Amino acid sequence: MNIENTKAQMRKGVLEFCILSVLKEKDAYTSEILDTLKNAKLLVVEGTIYPLLTRLKNDGLLNYRWEESTSGPPRKYYGLTEIGQSFLNELNGTWTELSDAVNLITNQK
Repeated sequence: MNIENTKAQMRKGVLEFCILSVLKEKDAYTSEILDTLKNAKLLVVEGTIYPLLTRLKNDGLLNYRWEESTSGPPRKYYGLTEIGQSFLNELNGTWTELSDAVNLITNQK
C-alpha cells in the first residue's frame, strides 16, 4: 500500500471544505487561496484548485468578479454565495462530529 496515495486522498477529502472556509471572511483570488492553504501546510497545486473552483461555482456555492490589478492582468476574485455559506455551515457541523469521532477512536488506549 502506498502511504503517499492515502495521504493525498485524505487531503482531497477536506480541500473543498478548506477552500470554502478560506472564503468565509472575504473574497480572494486564486493565488491568495493557494497561499492560505500552503501556510496551513495543505499543499495544493494550481492544476487541482482551478477545476475545483469552477465546480464550486457551477454548483452555486461560489461567485466571482473580475478586478483590475496594478501589477498585471485583471484578477478573478471568488466569494461565497448564500448557498455556499449555508453549505459551509453544514460542513462545519459535519467536520466537528467527524473530527470528534476520529479523535475518540485514534486516542483510545
